[in-house]
Amino acid sequence: VQLQASGGGVVQPGGSLRLSCSASGSIFSINFMGWYRQAPGKQRELVASILSSGSYADSVKGRFTISRDNAKNTVYLQMNSLEPEDTAVYYCNADIQIRRWGGFVSYWGQGTQVTVSS
Repeated sequence: VQLQASGGGVVQPGGSLRLSCSASGSIFSINFMGWYRQAPGKQRELVASILSSGSYADSVKGRFTISRDNAKNTVYLQMNSLEPEDTAVYYCNADIQIRRWGGFVSYWGQGTQVTVSS
């Protein structure tokens, strides 16, 4: 199983970006899906997560929207009104079941850089 993240880049303050993360391989079911970020010198933090509905860190509420397409095993993060403080490497994470009677295992994507700068 692999998670492939994409969509990062450089954007000016107030701009928008959309991150995508697709899971591939032998997948029976996906439960939790989420986005974390890690800025230089800081700990990795959970930004947004989704089961059936989204949950958000206070710092991004009202600006970021998480969604998922279960048919495509993909999670998205729409980021609007970006601020310099949002600059970080963004990682996707998912709890994946590879067989019907197996447990869920946590997988991570490779990270995608988001830089907000004028």
